[in-house]
Amino acid sequence: MNETFLDFGITQEMQDKLSSIGITEPTAVQKQVMPLVAEGKNILFQSETGTGKTFAYLLPLIQKIERESEKERSWVRLLIASPTYELASQIKKQVQLVSDLKCALCIGGSQLTKQIEKLRERPSIVIGGPSRLLELIHLKKLNAEKVECLVLDEADRLLSPEMRDETRGLLDRLPRKVQLIGNSATVSDFTRNTLQKARDSLDGAATETKEGGSKAITLISLPPEDILRKKITHWAIFAERRQKIDSLRSFINAVKPGKLIVFTSRTDQVENIVSKLQYKKLECEGFSAKADKRTRKEMIDRFISGKTPILVTSDLASRGLDIPGITHVVQMDLPDKADFFIHRAGRTGRAGKDGINCVIGDAIEMEAYARLEKKLKLTVYPKILYGGKLLDAGDVEMLDPDPKDK
Repeated sequence: MNETFLDFGITQEMQDKLSSIGITEPTAVQKQVMPLVAEGKNILFQSETGTGKTFAYLLPLIQKIERESEKERSWVRLLIASPTYELASQIKKQVQLVSDLKCALCIGGSQLTKQIEKLRERPSIVIGGPSRLLELIHLKKLNAEKVECLVLDEADRLLSPEMRDETRGLLDRLPRKVQLIGNSATVSDFTRNTLQKARDSLDGAATETKEGGSKAITLISLPPEDILRKKITHWAIFAERRQKIDSLRSFINAVKPGKLIVFTSRTDQVENIVSKLQYKKLECEGFSAKADKRTRKEMIDRFISGKTPILVTSDLASRGLDIPGITHVVQMDLPDKADFFIHRAGRTGRAGKDGINCVIGDAIEMEAYARLEKKLKLTVYPKILYGGKLLDAGDVEMLDPDPKDK
């Protein structure tokens, strides 16, 4: 008999809400994480993209707040820090799917006055970037005295050198007994050590539990479900740098993807790719940090709805975003770090569905891709665009050497 959410302390009411959105059984990560979150443990958990990490911490935390008195719920009880507006907005939507608790979104780059107005409505949950959350606390607009839990969603990004100071500054302004939860699809030793140091500094070097030990962060690293290998097929298309966009256009025409997201490491290339695709009458939009928050939200909404079938983006959209129905991912370059490759590829092959991840690279990138293939134990299938079709590399020599459309 399959386990249900009831077996992990989730109420019938919340299980019914999950069932209404098609979620009937807890995932492996949810089974491991929910009981520990409910117990108040400090944890850092790692699980592949698309495995249900957000609900793993949200469900028990929301349930705990809902059991509190109305007076207690009028204070901010839960803070969730996120590295991007898009991920923060997605987390808020997931809260609203299962709960009527008041929830405020506070992110940098948006009007501060509007966010202050939202905080005056006395939300129980506040979600946002660490810098803006810290700013609101300093301005005494966000009262963090009663915060019971801080979640670092995409902890490796929030604890990276670029964001570490703001994240630790936020933690320093919270009650000493605050529960600390971090998660990501990729967790390094650096992330784990940084989070543990932050927890230790919060309690003080000499602080000990009743059992006599420090408040250690419990690391939960789930064995890979091999989504990267079992649910995602990996392709490689060779193209000289100046020919990459033409190869992308030919790829789209040959494959006719249902919903495609295109990644490039260079933000300035987003507009270039979009303009060249649009010139060839391919409907697409460019999603990058250059656009304001409202414009980016509208782009994501159109992409989710299918009105825009192709989204060209920087790595801004590679982490955390759960956009249903992405059939294909194209990487226009190979990122320096394997983590970025994993996060990019993980935008497809979600919720039990299969997906395609394709790298369009030059000779140097193809060599790097071969090394990555070995490191991640992938099987990469070389492909060639030939005669308006996408073919296996080994099949081309048997075809007409002078096709009309190479």
